[in-house]
Amino acid sequence: MNNTIDTVIVGGGCFWCTEAIFQEVNGVLEVTSGYSGGNVPGKPTYREVCSGLTGHAEVVKISFDTNLISFEEILIIFMTTHDPTTLNRQGADKGTQYRSVIFYKNETEKQIATDVIHQLTTVYEDPIVTEVSQFSTFFEAEKEHQDYYRNHKEQPYCSYVISPKLNKLRQLHAQKLK
Repeated sequence: MNNTIDTVIVGGGCFWCTEAIFQEVNGVLEVTSGYSGGNVPGKPTYREVCSGLTGHAEVVKISFDTNLISFEEILIIFMTTHDPTTLNRQGADKGTQYRSVIFYKNETEKQIATDVIHQLTTVYEDPIVTEVSQFSTFFEAEKEHQDYYRNHKEQPYCSYVISPKLNKLRQLHAQKLK
């Protein structure tokens, strides 16, 4: 029997937003907020990552069933539910920790990521600045950052920033939702 479970790590600004998006997608089995792409040894803390000094991006690790959704479809949803044209920024969140990034595990994933970005260049007025980088290490974020939207829907950040992103997801990708 073939293994149909795969993972991808992406960063599109605050991990709370990206986590909330993919928790709604059919075929996604688990979404874990964390940090990747840094240049300091050891597991960073949220505070250290927010300082911008570790080089890590806020990311999510998405585990998905390839029988239900493909790597390419995951990336298309990712690229169309955040702004991939702003360097080191999503809305009011600024800094390298909020960069748009796709981490690939092999050359096939790298090619698919590059193809998806190329395919979507006509969707945006500004150039896409999403980084495509070799995956090295994923560090799971602290417990209070997991399932953040589900646990804090009443928070102003959730209602003003995350809820509109979920509405965009529902408009653009309704056929892919749970």
